[in-house]
Amino acid sequence: MNELDKKFEKAFKIASKMTGKLPPDTMLQFYAYYKQATIDTPFYLPSGDNEMKNAFKLNAWFQVNQLTPNAAKKKYIELVEKHNQIKL
Repeated sequence: MNELDKKFEKAFKIASKMTGKLPPDTMLQFYAYYKQATIDTPFYLPSGDNEMKNAFKLNAWFQVNQLTPNAAKKKYIELVEKHNQIKL
C-alpha cells in the first residue's frame, strides 16, 4: 500500500468518527470525494430510499467526477485536515 492510500485510510477512519455536526454541503463533499476515490465505474447511482438525498449525492459526485482517484483521495484528506485541524 502506498503512502497516499495509507493517508486516505487514516482520513476515512477519522471522518467516520467525526462527532461534530458538519454542514450538509461539507458532508456531500466528503461523499463525492470518497466515491470518486473508491468507485471504479463511469457512472454511479447512489443507493437509498430518499430520492432528494440521492439527487444531491449524485450532483455532488458529478461535480468531482473529472478527478482521478488519487486526486480525489488528496481532496478527501485535505477536507479531513481542514475540519479536524490536523495534518495527516
